[in-house]
Amino acid sequence: MHSALDTTLHGCTCSDREGFDVELRVSREVRGALAAGGAVVALESTITSSLGLPAPHNRHCYERVDNAIRAAGAVPALTGILDGVLVAGVEPGEEERLLNASVKLAERDLPVAVAQHLAAGVTTVSATVAVSHLAGIRVFATGGIGGVHRGAEASFDVSSDLGAMARHPVAVVSAGAKAFLDLSKTLEVLETLGVPVVGYQTDDFPAFWSRSSGLPLQHRAETPGEVAAMMRAARAIGWGGGLLIANPIPVASEIPSSEISEAIEKGLAAAAAVGARGPAATPAILAAIAHATAARSIPANLALAESNAGLAAAIAVAAAKEEATTR
Repeated sequence: MHSALDTTLHGCTCSDREGFDVELRVSREVRGALAAGGAVVALESTITSSLGLPAPHNRHCYERVDNAIRAAGAVPALTGILDGVLVAGVEPGEEERLLNASVKLAERDLPVAVAQHLAAGVTTVSATVAVSHLAGIRVFATGGIGGVHRGAEASFDVSSDLGAMARHPVAVVSAGAKAFLDLSKTLEVLETLGVPVVGYQTDDFPAFWSRSSGLPLQHRAETPGEVAAMMRAARAIGWGGGLLIANPIPVASEIPSSEISEAIEKGLAAAAAVGARGPAATPAILAAIAHATAARSIPANLALAESNAGLAAAIAVAAAKEEATTR
């Protein structure tokens, strides 16, 4: 594993060059899988917490993504912070603390949370790719990434998820970016940062609840093995960042863009009405969209998260097999 920290998977402490100890705890199951060259998929804890989905849907989400990863032959690694310790994978029962945590952490928040020994915090996409990199996990499944917010030319509201994907060599599997963002500008920023965006069995960038945003992609993969080969090629040419694998929501769960667009406008208006901006705006927008779609968006969220987890696991399994043959 190559990272800014000298991390030992068989221990708990990561030491930087100045001697400051930062705990990264890798669960026994995840540690065993990594040591054996097995397939591991990281999971952000925000979408499986009540900050991402209202209870009990957040618990259902956790169960579905966990089961999907295991069914495909990989090991799930839920990330977060517990008692000031970065965790990649949880021991039995610890998932409850992350399911019920009330603090959401982006990558920029991790140093503060560790130093102040935060009791429990859930990780967003940017924080999860950072923790994944530290732990040596190369595939991560989420729902949808953050991106460039509408009106960013005035607010400069751009998610740190984009920069994190450019800094950490982790393949992120998502249903595109959240549909209430400016998806065109989000793709432009990803291009500027040099992050390859690969459509999985699609030529269009997905729009979270809808299978297509109408925005074309330059790259496409048909199988998990193709994605694994792209990951290997990225390492071979020295690309230090990750890839975004854009996986459209399953057909049966899609909410057509013509229908969701009206709900999005209502969600944006609701967030503006309460003065919610930046990270605080997302929960307000999602709640308003759920109301406007008679809660159809929640089953769609669960379906796309499960689909992404299954694909991420298949990619991780393919990558592990490929690596085993080259040893």
